[in-house]
Amino acid sequence: MRAAGSNAFDMNKEFENILEKVSVLYRKYGIKSVTMDDVAHELGISKKTLYQFVKDKTELVEKVVKHTLQCNFSAMKAKKGTGDNAIEELIEVSQRVNALMKDHSQSYEYDLKKYYSGIYRNLMSARRKLMYESMLVNIRQGKKEGIYRRELNEEIIAKLHLLRVENLQSSEIFREEEMHSVKFFRELFVYHINGLATQKGREVLRKNKARLDQLVKH
Repeated sequence: MRAAGSNAFDMNKEFENILEKVSVLYRKYGIKSVTMDDVAHELGISKKTLYQFVKDKTELVEKVVKHTLQCNFSAMKAKKGTGDNAIEELIEVSQRVNALMKDHSQSYEYDLKKYYSGIYRNLMSARRKLMYESMLVNIRQGKKEGIYRRELNEEIIAKLHLLRVENLQSSEIFREEEMHSVKFFRELFVYHINGLATQKGREVLRKNKARLDQLVKH
């Protein structure tokens, strides 16, 4: 006989698999156009089984968004400590961000913002918090290592970085494909580090030029 805990684990694992597959559907076709019937058909399950996990499409969308955010957060967290210093660690995180950029779906974001505004606001709030706190930690680490300038105001710089990223997404100066290109991302990264770095930090950046170039090639 299987223990109750084992059944719960299996259910959770099955639901995670469902959320991952639904996320792919939403990013490929947009959220609005994918019905619960479509989801059940694509997953090869009945709608009755699907409704054992969620009560309606709104809850499914919310669960998909939360699951995707958690997966991205875990992937970013796994990069912490993989570099020898703050700049190299930021490069590792940047490589993960590049992978996410390639998976970016305009229709997914548009539908989320238009038809599920509450979920979208919660997502943006969570993203903002994660980005701000991560940048704070990186700046403090870099200052301790002597590769970022000691006089930097950590909170202001972290907020400015967040503001710049968010404003870029709503700007009409750059085309969408430009902003999501790895070449653009690389230039933004170098610009950011040069604003923070000491002479020692610029030397670290120079030594990692080959790794930065990989951001453009991949």
